[in-house]
Amino acid sequence: MGRERLIEIKVFGQTYTVKSDAEENHIQAVAQYVNEKMDEVLKKTRSVSTLNVAILTALNIADDLLKEREKRIMLLREVEMKSKDLAERIETKIGGKESEKVSITG
Repeated sequence: MGRERLIEIKVFGQTYTVKSDAEENHIQAVAQYVNEKMDEVLKKTRSVSTLNVAILTALNIADDLLKEREKRIMLLREVEMKSKDLAERIETKIGGKESEKVSITG
C-alpha cells in the first residue's frame, strides 16, 4: 500500500481508470479475476446483455466471498478450540509436575 494513483484496467472489453492505493499488479489481478468470472457466466448463460452478465458475475463473486468467509470462521473456531485444549493439557502437565515437586520436597 502506498499513495493513491490512477490505474488503467480493462474489464469485459471496456477500459476503466481506477483510483487506488493498492499495487498496480494487485488491481490488474482483480480485473483479470473479474474478466475470468464474467467469461464463465457468459459461457453458461444465453444472455448477451452486459448488465445481466455483470450482475450474475457480481452474484457469483459475492457467493464465493460469503462461502470463504464462512470457511474462515469455521477454521478460526477450530483453531481456538484446539488452542484451548492444548493450553489446558499443558496447564495440567505443568500443574501436575509442580504438585509433585511440592510433595517430594515437603
